[in-house]
Amino acid sequence: MDSSGRGAASTAVPAVPRPRPRPAPPAQSTDSALVRARESVLGDEPVPPGVVRKPILASWTRSRLWRVRPDQLDLGLEQDTDQDGVLVRAAEPVLRDIADLFATEPVSVILCDAAGVVLSRRTGDSGLEQYLDRVWLAPGFSYAEPSVGTNGIGTALEARGPTQVFGHEHYAQGLETLACAGAPIRHPVSGRVVGVVDLTCWRSDANPLLMATAGTLTRRIEKMLVDQSGRSELAVLSDYLVACRRNRGPVFALGEDLLMMNDRARLELDPGDQEPLLAQGREALWAGRRHPLMVDLPSGRTARVHCRPTMGPDGVVGGVLDVQVVGRPAAVTTLPRIQGALSFVVGSGSAWRTCCQTVDRHLQAGEWLALEGEPGSGRETVARAAHESRTPAGRLRVLRAEDHSAAWLAELAEEAEAGAGTLILTDVDRLAAETIAAVADVLEPLRESDDPARPWVVVTLTAPDDGSGPELSALLACFPRTVDVPPLRRHIEDLPELVPHLLARLGRGSALTCSPEVMRVLMHNRWPGNVDQLTGVLRRIAAKRRSGVIEPRDLPAECWATGKRVLSPLESLECDAIVQALLETGGNKVETARRLAMARATVYRKIRDYGIVLPSTAGTDSGVDPR
Repeated sequence: MDSSGRGAASTAVPAVPRPRPRPAPPAQSTDSALVRARESVLGDEPVPPGVVRKPILASWTRSRLWRVRPDQLDLGLEQDTDQDGVLVRAAEPVLRDIADLFATEPVSVILCDAAGVVLSRRTGDSGLEQYLDRVWLAPGFSYAEPSVGTNGIGTALEARGPTQVFGHEHYAQGLETLACAGAPIRHPVSGRVVGVVDLTCWRSDANPLLMATAGTLTRRIEKMLVDQSGRSELAVLSDYLVACRRNRGPVFALGEDLLMMNDRARLELDPGDQEPLLAQGREALWAGRRHPLMVDLPSGRTARVHCRPTMGPDGVVGGVLDVQVVGRPAAVTTLPRIQGALSFVVGSGSAWRTCCQTVDRHLQAGEWLALEGEPGSGRETVARAAHESRTPAGRLRVLRAEDHSAAWLAELAEEAEAGAGTLILTDVDRLAAETIAAVADVLEPLRESDDPARPWVVVTLTAPDDGSGPELSALLACFPRTVDVPPLRRHIEDLPELVPHLLARLGRGSALTCSPEVMRVLMHNRWPGNVDQLTGVLRRIAAKRRSGVIEPRDLPAECWATGKRVLSPLESLECDAIVQALLETGGNKVETARRLAMARATVYRKIRDYGIVLPSTAGTDSGVDPR
């Protein structure tokens, strides 16, 4: 399984069955010219005009920037595709009819959702069907451009229009024997792209009717969507009008592609507050939840939401949210910026503010809390900040899992008996099972106590998998609420506030600032190590440059690697060497390969694998200005 929880499937170029010879549509250029042009794009070199169609060239460029591997397909398998959604129900009768017409033809009719995930495939030719299985063009696999590169499905979604891709116009090897025509499906009410219909056949069987047929299927499916969505939206509208007559507060109505709100909702809730309210409300409606929902809003207020699902013939089709807002949008509910080690509280992004305000509200209520999130995301720090904000003179004790020893449990029992204050236990899921059970034994009597002087207890943990042991489950039963602490990549908009704050602390007051180019690089990074990683990067920079403006050349190599994982020590050394050589040669990859004694193709592959992105002034092979 990959980091997103999806199964990963990889395949080299499969053996190609011999297709039946049929006349092919005239090609704009020869296959060899297309192959050479694609190699030029892979090497970030100019392509002669007229060799490649403009939409295909644009797609190749996007695929290279997404670091799609042209020599190997590496697709993620979606475990929870919506096989009974509105799109599938509307498309099923249309695709069934066309599949009957193509029953003896080597053509595959494919339906995908808006993310390029294949929902259904109908193929009349067994040889073609076997080959599509080999290249993972099968239900559950995504053929979006960031996964596969140029193809009829992903490119139609990116271009938001009909797309044809023939033979070597495909980005990935193994697809050059195919031809495909994709047409996006738009929702007739919202105009939003909800999926794509794709016709795929052998390259030698392609003809101009392929695109026309895909367009006809799209229009028929959109007509079916009109018939289906009209009934469900009328039902939601009816419930919304009833709710507006009965309630004077904010009212929202949600459907598959519908959002309505009354004037009170517009006046009382700004867009920043509406976003988390609608997200949690939508999830509750489609889960059929009817009891009140408490939502912490970025403004510092709390919304009590009554969910009223609207039922259709096939289940929930939407519903109405009756909202009661509690509290005022005052600064007193927002955690202040605290100097010293508590730098993580800096930030005004919606996800981060909501997390901080939720922790603050639970401290004021005296409710114990579990903070769940990735290492380095600020779990301990947000609890510290809440304590310093509300009870700065109170007792604060932090017991860390990595400091566990024979005396650790004794210290825990002593702190529990000490009473008032704040007790933070970090990374409890890393403790041994018997230690977790002992911690639960110490905290259980304290949790059941009604003593107002009992301490406020917070535990931190990483996201537990489904295999969490009974000991951890018993411990977490002591904590009525778990709050997710967002990773840095989910509130990356806070970097312009966070970076200057960290630099001021690390530079001990010296005037050290970031140039706009450096800030763009930092915001482009995914920061798999979260704020801990960012702090380490800025600390290394501050150790070398104690004042002035940080320029791109001051950034360590890891900042130029925008991958989704932390590199191993060996990979970091290799990445550093490549980045340093690229900077010294002005981005000349040929010279970089010579200096590092690497093959040029290896340098290209390493740059893609590590996600190395250099300034625009360094990006050529020949040393000339980039295109």
